[in-house]
Amino acid sequence: MQKLLVVRNDKIGDFMLAWPSFALLKNSLPNCEISALVPSYTAPLAELCPWIDKVIIDCGAEADGQAQASLLQQVKQQQFDGYLCFFSTMRNAWLGARAGIKHRCAPATKLAQFLFTQRVKQRRSQSRKPEFEYNLDLAKAFLAKHQIDAKASDAPFLSFSPAQIEARKNSEFTGSQPMVMVHIGSGGSANNLSVEQYFSLIDCLAKLNLELHFVITAGPGELVAAQDLVNQLAKAEVSHQLYFSEEGLTTFCEVLACADMFIAGSTGPLHIAGALDVPTVGFFPSRRSATPLRWQPLNSAGRHISFSPPAGELTQEDMSLINVSDSAVKINLWWQKLHASDPVE
Repeated sequence: MQKLLVVRNDKIGDFMLAWPSFALLKNSLPNCEISALVPSYTAPLAELCPWIDKVIIDCGAEADGQAQASLLQQVKQQQFDGYLCFFSTMRNAWLGARAGIKHRCAPATKLAQFLFTQRVKQRRSQSRKPEFEYNLDLAKAFLAKHQIDAKASDAPFLSFSPAQIEARKNSEFTGSQPMVMVHIGSGGSANNLSVEQYFSLIDCLAKLNLELHFVITAGPGELVAAQDLVNQLAKAEVSHQLYFSEEGLTTFCEVLACADMFIAGSTGPLHIAGALDVPTVGFFPSRRSATPLRWQPLNSAGRHISFSPPAGELTQEDMSLINVSDSAVKINLWWQKLHASDPVE
């Protein structure tokens, strides 16, 4: 295996949960050139990944015929030996087949599976394990098919030097208080808490721990809601500031690396923070395809805590049923225990 193309051309969170698999593949195939097929918005993350050698930008399913033909030609020219598809769609299946890649592996799901030469039964829809473990299982099956020993890596999967983090802290933040970053935006794949719930959660946490400083993060399209929350925090005299991400994902990753705790719904920034092994707090629906187990971030053991509404057909998506005051008490106890046993600098 000299050249391998790995496909994860969907959302940011999905891509981050493939990082342990990229590490596994590179560790197991150190002399193999590993390329990643990703959309343009996750390309900066792929460039940061130490186990990806080359990045191929996917034009997307909505692009015109000329762009699709150009992508196919680009993949053909690389003459890949293997094609590992974490996101199985008919379009992705046809791309590998039409490019003439001999070994093509994907989950045994949907009609697309018949265009792959290796199909692995996973039943991901049952959500019995985290998404990153499903990805790892697929990568291990691919390696086993080629009689290659699998060599895994541990967290953190994304890191910056202490000098980079210190420089970023000095440029963006003031003071020495522990920073709790809160991201209230959502990519839309899962329900989230309301602005009012986030305010109540932060207000409770601030009263439980007067040392905390809260940083409300926002990306494009999220500024209005974030500013609403900031206004409420100002009236309540909670120590806070707003960080609006305008300098791209690479800078945003450095900013997240400065956090002592990160709080969000089931969204991309939560998974970036998890890859950095920043302690994370996640709020998830209890719907089977969106549970805390299925979308567990990449934190090492004990550095993640999650909350969901009660399970049930009428309650599983209703995030208003999460008691944020109770959640704040549990988060504070978890944080104090974590901070005492493993201080976060």
